[in-house]
Amino acid sequence: MTPVLPLLAGALAMQVSGALAQAVSEEEELALVYGDKSTVSIATGTPQSLRRAPAVATVITAQEIAAMGAVNLDDVLETVPGIHVGRSNVNYTPLYLIRGIHSEFNPQTLMLQNGVPMTTMFIGNRGLGWGGLPVENIARIEIIRGPGSALYGADAYSGVINIITKNAADVAGTEFGVRAGSFDTKDGWVQHGGTLGPVDVAAYVRVGHTDGFKEIVGADAQTGLDALFMTSASLAPGPVNTGYDSVDGHLDLSYGQWRFRGGYKLRDNVESGAGVAAALDPVGRHRSERITADLSLGDLQIARDLRLGLMASYFHYTQKLTTPLQLFPPGAFGGAFPDGVFGAPNTWERHLRLSAVASYSGLEDHHLRLGLGHDNLDLYRTQEFKNFTIVTSGPAKGLPVPTPDGAVREFPVEESFLVPHGRKVTYVYAQDEWNFARDWTLTGGIRHDRYSDFGATTNPRAALVWDASLDLTAKLLYGRAFRAPALTEQHSINNPVIRGNPNLRPETIETLESAFAWQARPDTHVNLSLFRYRMKDIIRTTDVGEGTTMFDNVGTQRGHGVELEANWDVRHNLRLAGHYAYQRSTDETSGQDAGYAPHHQVFARMDYGFAGGWLFSAQAKHVADRKRAPTDLRQDDIADFTTADVTLRTTRGKDRWNLAASVRNLFDADVREPSLAPGVSLPDDLPMAGRSLYVQAVYRF
Repeated sequence: MTPVLPLLAGALAMQVSGALAQAVSEEEELALVYGDKSTVSIATGTPQSLRRAPAVATVITAQEIAAMGAVNLDDVLETVPGIHVGRSNVNYTPLYLIRGIHSEFNPQTLMLQNGVPMTTMFIGNRGLGWGGLPVENIARIEIIRGPGSALYGADAYSGVINIITKNAADVAGTEFGVRAGSFDTKDGWVQHGGTLGPVDVAAYVRVGHTDGFKEIVGADAQTGLDALFMTSASLAPGPVNTGYDSVDGHLDLSYGQWRFRGGYKLRDNVESGAGVAAALDPVGRHRSERITADLSLGDLQIARDLRLGLMASYFHYTQKLTTPLQLFPPGAFGGAFPDGVFGAPNTWERHLRLSAVASYSGLEDHHLRLGLGHDNLDLYRTQEFKNFTIVTSGPAKGLPVPTPDGAVREFPVEESFLVPHGRKVTYVYAQDEWNFARDWTLTGGIRHDRYSDFGATTNPRAALVWDASLDLTAKLLYGRAFRAPALTEQHSINNPVIRGNPNLRPETIETLESAFAWQARPDTHVNLSLFRYRMKDIIRTTDVGEGTTMFDNVGTQRGHGVELEANWDVRHNLRLAGHYAYQRSTDETSGQDAGYAPHHQVFARMDYGFAGGWLFSAQAKHVADRKRAPTDLRQDDIADFTTADVTLRTTRGKDRWNLAASVRNLFDADVREPSLAPGVSLPDDLPMAGRSLYVQAVYRF
């Protein structure tokens, strides 16, 4: 990084000095910044006006991603009303918390890539070896806050995030990019969009590395064990470990109505964050490999008013430890483990999905959408290495004891954490958009999913949209959604402390929303949404006696909130934007705050375009009033924080170059994300990155 930074900084200064001599029309500035944000597809499955979509939706374009200085998906989602990006202590995996719904691994938020779920079966989230998602190949991100199971099925619970990758038209040429920044972060990529005979081709390859930030944890789980065993084995105070290597690739081929997309995402040497067992681990390394492919035949007209779409997709996911996790450091448990406690659980999954959707517009004032599909989901291999077994009875139940020789060895599958399991899902859904009167549309939908393991679930939705005037649209929305149990919750074995429960039912949520879109002036847009929800059958652990807990459907939670956002085009080259989000969620068992998610979030942003195609962006976010969960032993609230980011970049590419420089957390705020109950393992929570900067150069031809 040392030689790269001065070179890029010098090039950036030369561009600034020459830019003022160039004149550019102000009308072009904001069009370059924001792109097309007027339509959305995620709400109904077909493109429609964002203002009239039957959902509370947000669209973020590639141009806007570049303007805000984002280099990772996490940076982007932090700017969306009602979303907060938290962290798990395991690998510092991001938690995309929507409207206050918090959990350890965040399986309640469904992430799609080009409409295909990215969910893994083991934990039910996007995988523990996530390692970030770069943004260079993203054309747009569409987000709905609120339930989406009536269209997307499992896990579209608190919201849905759909990442749409770039096609040949989005790239339109060849682009080389390099970036360097704090924490020894280095990235390089190339992408191309063009034609090969009659085929439209888009391709993307990126390679990156980061050492990750090294903020200090003052005390960890081993700190408490040291007090119990009168030892000093803990590595705390010590740094968290957040580095990783990355490779990303994507190929998009289009021929007529056929489209093939293939993707590759490798994360290697993924460090363990604050430790899988909440004890600092400087040696464990994850490796995750994600291979995706989908083939679709879209918009096939088979009759005058009838169109058909077909898709087949394949997903293979491997999650393994290249170096076993150091669950506890050398000298743990009174010196019983002189080299440390090590474990390496590995999983392999493959998913095959087939779907068909038909749309019919032959009935006056109606637009019907019918879909069906079948998913074959298979966690086909598990493997575990470790140097310990767990005491299953007596006063030491649940504590680890060394294997006879103390060495790390592979255990038979039936003695590991989980044996392979498969799951088949067949579903059918129907949706009708009915313009029953002038300026009124009623969208109704229902989906029925049948699972091979836990049975069937049916989830409806209804949305009434009224164009009250030329500048005001009002919506009333209802939806029901579900979250399928993860395999570890159903089938965890050989753990005397936490048992799996094959009789688990899915978690459910019912949400009622009202929303208003108001164009206050030609240059000012205001959106307001209010919501209320109730969650039932939440999967939590419950005491079954003798020091053992089991996953069960025992939790209920209710919540309500409001989200207000506004955009003001002060001039053609200046936009101000901001939002305020409030939520309060209550655990009905205890009657107390559900905990961990912020009650208040305030966001403000300015984008200013000036002569020569330069753009300066500044944004700030305030996160406030985060309570502890009822089962957390700590009495203090989680500290509030405010962060600020600034970015300077070109938008037009003089001599085919575009340059950017960005500083995140400009004022070096002490940002912490909550560690979970009971709070004795990581009592000071999870420290996040301090001030960081990067510079970037992109060459297009």
